[in-house]
Amino acid sequence: MSYFAVRATFFSSDQNQTLRRVYVSYFAVSNILLVRFDQNQTLAAMTTRRHCLALDLKDDPALIRDYKKHHERIWPEIRDHLTTAGVLDMQIYALGTRLFMIMDVTDAFTFDAMDALAAANPKVQEWEDLMWRYQAPTPWTPQGQKWVKMEAIFDLASQR
Repeated sequence: MSYFAVRATFFSSDQNQTLRRVYVSYFAVSNILLVRFDQNQTLAAMTTRRHCLALDLKDDPALIRDYKKHHERIWPEIRDHLTTAGVLDMQIYALGTRLFMIMDVTDAFTFDAMDALAAANPKVQEWEDLMWRYQAPTPWTPQGQKWVKMEAIFDLASQR
């Protein structure tokens, strides 16, 4: 049995509501096959990987509010850094002071390469310094790290 999740983005450039981009995702056990039609209706497909990470926020309602405000519209340089590093999609969820990040990345993505790009980009360093005002390591975070990769303990697709 196959499961499909469809996410479509429509851009209106005329009265006909022209479809400019459609993303179709096929979810398998641990891979995601993305099939993308770009604005020229050309097809591109790639397998991707998903990473889930955790981090805490400082237990201060004003700081948490400000952190969320910063993420309503991140700096364009940060968005560009993420996409250049191979991040296809990223979401961050919060529960109290705990943050949970989902990253869908290309097969070529590595955390080491992303860290090297970040270290060479002063704007990314400025963003990271700003975010660290709000962030705190989890009790399980190794010294000197921020976001920590979580262990996958359940996968519904593998139960079939």
